Amino acid sequence: MPKAYPGEFRARAVALVRAGKPARQVAHELGISESCLHNWLKQDRIDRGERPGLSSREHAELAAAKRRIRQLETELEVLREASKIYEELKGDPKGRSR
Repeated sequence: MPKAYPGEFRARAVALVRAGKPARQVAHELGISESCLHNWLKQDRIDRGERPGLSSREHAELAAAKRRIRQLETELEVLREASKIYEELKGDPKGRSR
């Protein structure tokens, strides 16, 4: 997994490029890869509405929703299994019906 950089660091790097400094120079000075900086610049343009795409806020909301869906699906599966066990135990042990 790539190294995560703090948001303030990313914002500073993007601001330097937006101020007119060449991306290659900024990347070298900050010790990051040029492609990493270009990805940050691309996301910044999306966040500013200059380019179509999923904004950072929308991406975070989508990720949170997917986590919640996974959690709910797991809980539902547990309840289904518990229901099956309950139905098996609820029946008459001698096999008679009521």
